[in-house]
Amino acid sequence: MSATAVTTELRADTRITLRAHIRHTGALVRRNLLWIRQDPESMFDAVLFPIVFTLLFVYVFGGSIGQSLGGGQDAYVQYIVPGLMAMMGMSMAQGVGTGFNQDFNTGVMDRFRSLPIGRGSVLFAKISVEMVRMLIATTILLVVGVLVGFDITHWPGLFAAMGLSAVFGSALMWVFLTLGVVMKNAQSVQAMGFLVLMPLQFGSSIFAPPQSMPGWLQNFTEYNPLSALADAARGLMVGGPVAHDLWMTLAWSVGITAVMAPVAIHKFRTKT
Repeated sequence: MSATAVTTELRADTRITLRAHIRHTGALVRRNLLWIRQDPESMFDAVLFPIVFTLLFVYVFGGSIGQSLGGGQDAYVQYIVPGLMAMMGMSMAQGVGTGFNQDFNTGVMDRFRSLPIGRGSVLFAKISVEMVRMLIATTILLVVGVLVGFDITHWPGLFAAMGLSAVFGSALMWVFLTLGVVMKNAQSVQAMGFLVLMPLQFGSSIFAPPQSMPGWLQNFTEYNPLSALADAARGLMVGGPVAHDLWMTLAWSVGITAVMAPVAIHKFRTKT
């Protein structure tokens, strides 16, 4: 596509009204949900991930790490479930990048390019559907958590923790949407996501208290946004300090969105 054609297309996109953008986003959300209905295997990660990880960490590591918490496996259940909720946002965010990349490689974006729709609607529809998947995964996580002994004592805090996880997860989706645009294939997006996810997940307070970690790793954990999110979720759900970690999580979410959302939109508009 020539530079003149791209400029014309971008100008046409900016003339689309907000009401039209909302309508287009709703139509694309419906399209993506229908696609999930036709391809239920795409929900395997959202359904199986919370089950496998909860059972794995509770029954494999719960006894040993729980002892360091002073309460055995029961204490670890109260520790790990809010942490896994924090992890859910990041893990689900990776799926939006791979799915977005597949849409490019299967020709779906070529179809969108020929339609008079706002380019931003495609991105917001992807994020909206991924938020639905995240809500399903979080619900399954809580059900499994209750079955293995998690005690929900702060219902308002529970919903607040779910909302905070969703805010942070939506911010990370802009990162993976960018990767979905710039990477050549879905395998590359998954590989890059793995390199980003693993250090952040295991170098945090999600799975174990950072006090037992080496000093240099404790310093990394202290500034890790996943640690702030996990600790905020614990404070909201089971009690404890909340304010500092809550504001840190919100600050990270706003910062990531402010930086990566314009990049993702620009890269997408340039490519389409």
